[in-house]
Amino acid sequence: MVVGIIGYGAHVPRRRIRVEEIAKVWGADAPSYKRGLKLHQKSVPALDEDTVTLAVEAARNAFERSGGVHPAEVGAVYVGSESHPYAVKPSGTIVAEALGIVPEVHIADLEFACKAGSEGMYLAQSLVKAGEVRYAMGIGADTSQGAPGDALEYSAAAGAAAFLFGADPDRLIAEVMATYSWTTDTPDFWRREHMHYPRHGSRFTGEPAYFRHIMSSAQGIMEKAGLEPRDFAYAVFHQPNGKFPLRVGKRLGFTMEQLEPGWLSPWLGNTYSGASPIGLTATLDVAKPGDLILMTSFGSGAGSDSFIFKVTDRIEAVRDRAPRTRPQIDENVIQIDYGTYAKLRRKIRLGE
Repeated sequence: MVVGIIGYGAHVPRRRIRVEEIAKVWGADAPSYKRGLKLHQKSVPALDEDTVTLAVEAARNAFERSGGVHPAEVGAVYVGSESHPYAVKPSGTIVAEALGIVPEVHIADLEFACKAGSEGMYLAQSLVKAGEVRYAMGIGADTSQGAPGDALEYSAAAGAAAFLFGADPDRLIAEVMATYSWTTDTPDFWRREHMHYPRHGSRFTGEPAYFRHIMSSAQGIMEKAGLEPRDFAYAVFHQPNGKFPLRVGKRLGFTMEQLEPGWLSPWLGNTYSGASPIGLTATLDVAKPGDLILMTSFGSGAGSDSFIFKVTDRIEAVRDRAPRTRPQIDENVIQIDYGTYAKLRRKIRLGE
């Protein structure tokens, strides 16, 4: 069965805070984040925005590109995030209710740090491929944040991406050509119950975690598919900062031209579960029929999911039925100061 993406969409909050604004408060060296990690600013959700609202907006955009799929036809919804609004109560039920997908639907909230979104995509396409459901949706959404003054505070951002999977030949936007996962127990990043902010094991976050897993997963899927970097039009890798995806792409043999459409972190930050999925939406916004796209996510803990997509002729007809991703990042932006950021992210906790 030929299975693939029949609708995709992203949603990014309008507010941004620049690296300089954060560094000024903590007496940090802003140029080191801008030059060293290639970070300029990050997205910040408003008080009325959270993982659920971002997921709903991204999913609505995916439906707009689906060619008329009715929400009631969707048999599964998976929301991946590390910032679900409730510790006990699913985000997926709220998302599905808002979209009109309930009640005959299988729903699950997923967690695996930054690859929770690609987990949802993996499960959604697998259910369609197995013939269990006609359509399934995988969503990656986050409003993750770092502790005040922590290095993560410069990158932890907000955004969402949604993908509707199906097997209708006349609705396919991008066929799933191959999938592959590579996973170990590598303790580079974690957050225990009742902790407000995650912690990271600095010496584990680079080579043992991010680079080892992404390299292994990307190499594994290319070997499985019998392809090489030069066979792809584009590649998208998880973006904890602006530097890592470029470095891993270069190591694997990809060029800047292949990486650039999905390289969003300098202007968006690390949207965690939505990072590589949002990069994929931006890449689909510019891809041509016949293009091959490699996407490899990364989630601390640690693991990577890889996908190979082949873009179909239908992309030309549907991509402008919903807002493209890059304009959401670059246009109508509201710049805020650290005080406003602290209020919006509830950084000041009284009586705790």
